[in-house]
Order: sequence, then structure tokens, then C-alpha cells
Amino acid sequence: MKYAKNILETIGNTPLVQLNHITKELPCQVLAKVEYFNPGHSCKDRMALKMVEDAEADGRLVPGGTIIEGTSGNTGMGLALAAVVKGYKLICVITDKQSKEKMDILRAVGAKVVVCPTDVEPTDPRSYYSVSKRLAEETPNGWYVNQYDNPSNAQANYEQTGPEIWEQTAGKITHFIVGVGTGGTISGVAKYLKEQNPNVKIWGVDTYGSVFKKYKETGIFDENEVYSYVTEGIGEDILPKNVDFSLIDKFTKVTDKDAAVYCRRLALEEGLFVGMSSGSAIKGLLQLQEELTADDVVVVMFHDSGSRYVGKIFNDDWMRDRGYLEEVQAIASDLIQSHIDKPLVVVRTEELVSHALERMRKFQISQIPVIDINGFAGSLNESDLFQAYMENADIATKPIREVMGAAYPVVAANASIEEVTKLFTKENQAVLLQLENGKHHIITKYDVINSIK
Repeated sequence: MKYAKNILETIGNTPLVQLNHITKELPCQVLAKVEYFNPGHSCKDRMALKMVEDAEADGRLVPGGTIIEGTSGNTGMGLALAAVVKGYKLICVITDKQSKEKMDILRAVGAKVVVCPTDVEPTDPRSYYSVSKRLAEETPNGWYVNQYDNPSNAQANYEQTGPEIWEQTAGKITHFIVGVGTGGTISGVAKYLKEQNPNVKIWGVDTYGSVFKKYKETGIFDENEVYSYVTEGIGEDILPKNVDFSLIDKFTKVTDKDAAVYCRRLALEEGLFVGMSSGSAIKGLLQLQEELTADDVVVVMFHDSGSRYVGKIFNDDWMRDRGYLEEVQAIASDLIQSHIDKPLVVVRTEELVSHALERMRKFQISQIPVIDINGFAGSLNESDLFQAYMENADIATKPIREVMGAAYPVVAANASIEEVTKLFTKENQAVLLQLENGKHHIITKYDVINSIK
């Protein structure tokens, strides 16, 4: 009989799957290392078990002890499987940007989950780095895993993932590309592959809000590069010891939106239900396609399963709220939806400037069309009024016709947004939209900017 003695024995030997559609513009063969075939549904199962076994071997983790780790969810799942089988308690410290699915899954396998704020400095006592360390110090027989600096992380991938890829490609691999977070996967795999063939290129995928790419290129840790981002599992605001920059040939950065969009495309076009960092990885590869040739064999790492992002990436409302869905506003009438129920505020040529100023204050607007008996005759902008006031402090008592500018251009409701934006100039600060019922609405620069996703 062939069977595993426990779930941990099923870790590894994940398949390579050829991509056929999303990469059709590339000149070479692209193979995905699909890590959701691991029992914990991510590449982190490998290093989680290795870190636990190494800690057991040298006495850092004692029988009945408590494993404590800061995690984006996947390492926590791998540690949970080891804890269940080996009889340890587990505390997972996680940030509030992680998906609810990840938190629920960790609790389902017996982990205690502590949630920390995302938008704090790594040294802040509330950060998940600091909380993890504190809990390890306060918990009897507690062991802080520290996957970022734990050498067993990279060693697991050197011993397992790298040899698997080399064997599965019969040594023909020319490029390996993967999202970089703790650095264990890219560094461990890179070390093994480059030992077999120093010409294998190792490409890391970074995210905006992370420091990796600039540090690789300049050696500068730029705190200005650090800001909050949505993509889970890759990018960092620290430099983990497991990131061996000498083994990484280059980085490319991928936006949160592209990561989400390409994650969904992988499900729709390849049948691969993977997580957001996999979307980053495939988009990163496409960004570097000019460096590929017909003779290349590229392996891209797909880190985890899409089941952990059902409430986020695969939820249309979540995607729409962030402007990630490809629902581009196509016509001018889309620009005024936020104020379509409000009447157009106007002033007449013979009213005083003070009347226009009063309406600007009342309705909190910066531009007003001017009308006369024949229709639109001119316009008033706050910048024009300010300039006029600087020249004549008594401007408020003047009739509007003496200070007004040219009338705003008028567009049809079905005009393209490109047509609208071309009408904005230094002199022209707004555009009027004419609806089919003959009514008009004003389109401002703010309306156009608000439509950008």
C-alpha cells in the first residue's frame, strides 16, 4: 500500500503546468510551479516544516511548546499543520490587511490569531513584528519563528523546491521568476539553480510600497519608498536576512491593480485559481518579456490558492471599490453621476460679482457659467476673480460681464472622455455637458480626476 503517514509527508513535489493563453505573446515556453498542491495550499508549507524540525533538533522548540509567528497567512497555515501533527500550540500574528479567509482558516486549524494594524512602522510596539517578539518573550516555552531571518526558510527551498524545478525541466530552465517577501523561496531556489547552471536568471517581483527593487539597484534603503499596499505576501518595509540580493539578477515592480487583474485572468484563461501574488508574478514576467528569446524556458512561481482571496480579489464589489475592475468610463455623462441630481448653478451677466462669490461659498464650487437672455455668455473661475480682486479691491460691486471669461465649451452626453479632457486648458477650467432633455451639467477637472482608476 502507498500512503502518507501524516499530512506533512504530502508536502512538496508540486507540478509544473505550462501556460498557454496569458503568455501567448511571449516567444518562449512558460511553466508555472503551482504550489497550491501542497496540503496547506501554498509554497510556505515547505519552509514552515523545515523551520519547525530544525528548531526541534537544536532545542529551541520543546515538547508542548508554543510556536509564535508574524505571518501574512500562508506561513501560519504551514506552521498550523506542523503544530497539529506534532502537538504544539500556535499563535499567529497577522496584519489587518490580510483576507478574512486567511484568518478564518488559521482559526479552523487551531491557531490563535492576533490582528495588528498594517500602517505602522516595523519598530512600533503595535506592529506584527514587535507583537510577535513580545508574545514569544511572554509565553512559557514560546518559540518565535522569525521566518524573515530564519535560515531554515531559504534552506528548505534549496533542498526541495530548487531540485524539483531542475529535475522537472530536465535542467533546461533559463529563468526563474517569483514574488519576494521573506526571501526564502527566491534565495533558496536561486542558490540551487545557479549551482547547477550559473547562467540561470533569477528575477524578483516587488510591489509598490516596498523597498526591494531600489535597494537592489542602488544599495539604498529608501524610507520614502515605504507606504501601504494591498498585495499580500510580497514586498517588505524591512530587509530580511533571507533575501540574498547577490543571487537575484533583477527586480520588477507590479501595481496592486495589475496583481489583482492578472490573478483573475489566470483563473479565467488558464484555469489556475491562484492568489494575488501569483498575479504579480505573471504580470512581472510580462513586463520583462523583451529580454526573452525563443530558446528560453521560464518557470514562474504561483505561491498559493485563490481560495484565500474569495472575499477580496474574486469579489466584484471589492474590486470595483478599488477601481480594479476594467470598467472604464467611456462617455462624458459618466463623469457627472456624483452630482447629476443637483441643478446647474449659474449667474447672470448683470448680477454683481458679490452674487457670484456668495454662490461659490454656498455651493462650495470654483467655477460658474454665466448666462444672458441668449444662453451661455461667459464663465467665472475663482482664479480669475482672485486676480481681478488683486487689481481692484472694489471688484465685488462690479457687474459680472466686466470680469467674466469666455463661455465654457459644450459637449454632448455621449462624447468620449478623451474629447472632454482635450477641452481643458489653462484658460478653460470646466466643460458643460448637454443632456438629451436640454439640461446642462458642469464637468470640472475634479470630475475627470475622480474617474481615474
